[in-house]
Formats: sequence, C-alpha cells, structure tokens
Amino acid sequence: MAYVQDTAGEQFTQDWKEWRAGWEQWLVAPHGWLSARSLFWLDSTPRRYPGLPGLWSQDQDEVVIDPDGVTMSFGGESFGTVRRISLTGAPDDQRVTAGGLEVGITCRGTCMIVVYDPATPARRNFRGVPVFAPDPDWVLTGRYEPYASSHSIKLSSVDPGLDEHTYDSPGLVHLQYERQTYTLQVLRSGGTLNTVFADATSGVTTYGAGRSLMISEVGEDGLVRLDFNRAVNLPCAFSDNFPICPVPPPGNRLPFAIEAGERTPREKTG
Repeated sequence: MAYVQDTAGEQFTQDWKEWRAGWEQWLVAPHGWLSARSLFWLDSTPRRYPGLPGLWSQDQDEVVIDPDGVTMSFGGESFGTVRRISLTGAPDDQRVTAGGLEVGITCRGTCMIVVYDPATPARRNFRGVPVFAPDPDWVLTGRYEPYASSHSIKLSSVDPGLDEHTYDSPGLVHLQYERQTYTLQVLRSGGTLNTVFADATSGVTTYGAGRSLMISEVGEDGLVRLDFNRAVNLPCAFSDNFPICPVPPPGNRLPFAIEAGERTPREKTG
C-alpha cells in the first residue's frame, strides 16, 4: 500500500533531493564515517597507537586515557590528566577530541577505538553515494505494534568473530507488499525508531550486509511511513573500521528486491 501524502510529482523528488544533499553533507563532515582512519582494540596495558596522542587502555568497563602532555576533551570538558570514561550503559561511538582528531569509543566486552581524521583519502575523494532514482511507489505504510513491556534483541555483527550485542527493540512493524504481509523488528536509537534490513538486492546492487531505514513517528492510528527511498548504508559499507555493524535479524531479510535508496558505495566497488 503506497503512502499517499505528499508522494506525487516534483515536490516528492525535490524533498528527496534536499534530504540526499543533507545526508551526503553529513557523510563528508570532517569527523563523519568517511574520516574513519584506523581501528584499535584496547587491553589492560596503557599503549600508544600509531598517529594517536596519549596512552589508551581498558580497565573492566572503563576506558582509561592518559593525555601525556596533550589537552583532550570529552563531553565538552577539557582534560590534561588521566581520565576514566565509563562505558556502562553508554551509547556506541562516544567521542574524545584530541587535536584535529576525534576518537570514537565503543565497547563490546572489549573496547575499541576508531580514529577519525579529516584528511583521509575516502573523505577527500568522496564522489557521492550511488542511489536508485526516487520512486513514490517505495513509500509504504506499516502498522506499528509496540511490545507491552521493555524488550531487547540480540543481533550479530558483520564481524563474525564478535559476540552478539543487545539492542533496544520497542516493537514490530507489519507491512504489505504484493498482497503478502512482512514483519520487521524495530530498533530504538535515542528517541527515534529505525530498522536494519536486507532484501533481494543485498550483495547484488546494494551492500551485502544490509541497510538501515528510519521509521516515521507513529500516528494516532498506529501507522508509520516507510520511505525506502531514504534507506541508507551502514557505516561498515564505507570502511572496514566498523566491524560492529548489526546484521539484520532473520525476519528482516525480505525476499523481494527493494530498488530504492542507497546502492553499494564506490568505496566497496572501486
């Protein structure tokens, strides 16, 4: 069933173009995904890492940073002495600023740091992300079914060597396509709903591990808008420095081809 509000003609295409321009501007931002330069896994020994100031280590559920003469900042506060950052209940990719670099911290039992450097070739040579032409027929309506109580699911990562990770899942979205009903597991990040999915284009014309889609606010009637024209690649589609990207659960692997949204990035196809 197509979502009928504001999906026809030039306005639909113009809105999509403006959204694409904003999304690609975010991608090419000085410390966005394209600036990911290197990845390091921490252990209990304070270590120096190539091209990164300070000494970094992990003490159980905390990351320990010794700036070693360099002023760094975290959460808007500068520090020049040893700083301990708790990862308990923390979001992924918490950022520490060190000079012109940013360091993203994520914990999966073992903590990893990703160094973001504005001077990366991927950012400097960015030519945009290949996309399907916008098509109003790929704006679908879904029915949101919230869980009665707090719920979470475990998803594997694109790196099969990593443990499963727990994600907040507030409910399901049911949608129809060609008279068949499909159900997507919904994730919650901050205050927004999204889903990760794969389809018959995955590994053919789109990134093999799947894509991500933001879900509109839930209407009073429980309906949500699924605009697959705005399906985007996961960060691991652009760089091998993101091994923790979630793999879509089995129910989110759709058997039909969604020829809408982002295609495989040039960074992966050459």
